[in-house]
Amino acid sequence: MTVQNKLGGTFTFPGTSMTVNRMGYGAMQLAGKGVFGPPKDLDAAVAVLREAVESGVDHIDTSDFYGPHITNQIIKQALHPYPKDLTIVTKISAKRGPDGSWIPAFSREELISAVHDNLRNLGLEALDVVNLRAMFSHLGPAEGSIEPMLTVLAELQQQGLVKHVGLSNVTPKQVAEGRGICEIVGVQNLYNVAQRSDDALIDDLAKDGIAYVPFFPLGGFTPLQSSTLDEAAAELGATPMVVALAWLLQRSPNILLIPGTSSVAHLRVNLSAAELVLPGEVLEKLNEIALVA
Repeated sequence: MTVQNKLGGTFTFPGTSMTVNRMGYGAMQLAGKGVFGPPKDLDAAVAVLREAVESGVDHIDTSDFYGPHITNQIIKQALHPYPKDLTIVTKISAKRGPDGSWIPAFSREELISAVHDNLRNLGLEALDVVNLRAMFSHLGPAEGSIEPMLTVLAELQQQGLVKHVGLSNVTPKQVAEGRGICEIVGVQNLYNVAQRSDDALIDDLAKDGIAYVPFFPLGGFTPLQSSTLDEAAAELGATPMVVALAWLLQRSPNILLIPGTSSVAHLRVNLSAAELVLPGEVLEKLNEIALVA
């Protein structure tokens, strides 16, 4: 097994002084079932966050609509005052119904309120990065102008409440529209070894040094099922999840990972993906998964 740089090496967001290790942590699973309500074990959630930071993770992805509010409050409890090198990325444009449903929250008032909710619950005076999540469809990216919403976020950036802006759940057309409104430092979309519709977008962003952050890198609520992935993992003496994460790190240098977990043991397994370099023949086999899918 060849060893990469610790946590996959580093990445600097374009036009910023923010440099992070490419292996980060996604905080979504710190909330209760369905990303709603409190966790069963608050102490375990706090322990996972502290273990992540102690292991070198300096990029945490979150949102105040996780819980809602609860995940950010746990992050504050576990890590505040924050290490100087910690970058916290959040997202806005959704809210939760009483039944846990996901509801678009695109109005000017809702977007402004969401930024202030994030600031309050994280205990920050300014947010490092805020991603505008497009919510035109619950099934994935769907076309529609993001200009009205992104203009509000750009105004909050000018006011100093938001340092940098990103996009989430967007189409290439929306990325182009967004980049015409303000500087975009990252794009966060669904992408993994089996679901690769963003291949061209990743390569285009890489040319300009813009981060691409795949969510559901292991398939999300429907975990990846692939005999090819299983065989590659057995050959390398790793788990399929670790191989899938390692594949993403090798896919492009602008990819940042944010696998989530509520378990310290699982966190350690996820971070081990940064130590696995996949041989060329294994990469070829894994690249065929998307063709089959």
